[in-house]
Amino acid sequence: MRRSVEAAVKNRITKHGPGWCFTPIHFEDLGSDVSIRKALSQLEKQKFIRRLARGLYDYPKKHDTLGVIPPDLTEVAKAIAEKDSVQIQPAGAHAANLVGLSMQVPGRIIFLTEAASKKIKIGNQEIFFKRTTKKNMLSAGTREGLLIQALKNLGKNHIDQRARIQISKFLKGSTEEEIKKNMKFAPAWIRVVVFEIMGLKP
Repeated sequence: MRRSVEAAVKNRITKHGPGWCFTPIHFEDLGSDVSIRKALSQLEKQKFIRRLARGLYDYPKKHDTLGVIPPDLTEVAKAIAEKDSVQIQPAGAHAANLVGLSMQVPGRIIFLTEAASKKIKIGNQEIFFKRTTKKNMLSAGTREGLLIQALKNLGKNHIDQRARIQISKFLKGSTEEEIKKNMKFAPAWIRVVVFEIMGLKP
């Protein structure tokens, strides 16, 4: 029985592919909590998966020259959010980096959440889940929501021509309806800047 649970867990991990981050909850339909944790423990001993923190693992990506690649912290945060059944929104320098408005790779990445604030250390980096208001989470998970947080980090006085071109490129896949709907939750100055760049009427 234990072997079949382990095989089923391994099969699911393989299907997701290298880079996938997960917790025992991602396998709860495959067996009891005890059998799932035993299976993950065995797969870690076999070096098939990597333990990142208590109850948190990934199926590591491997590079021919560099060897095992560090985990993608956005994937790690997503796995934690799924476990906790909460929504998250990248913020700060991390959001600016994802939008392409900053080349800076922060040592601590911030995600907004309506749940309690907490920190998780992964290697020499830190993920910080920062409690915020419901309003800040209304556009979470959208392209516009990510842009709002990136622009908050960049600041009103740092939107140069390069930034304007990048904003236009980033919102290329959004419809006018989506931009207007999600920008309702942005500070007024961000709305003005984005509407002007995208050629939209307020």
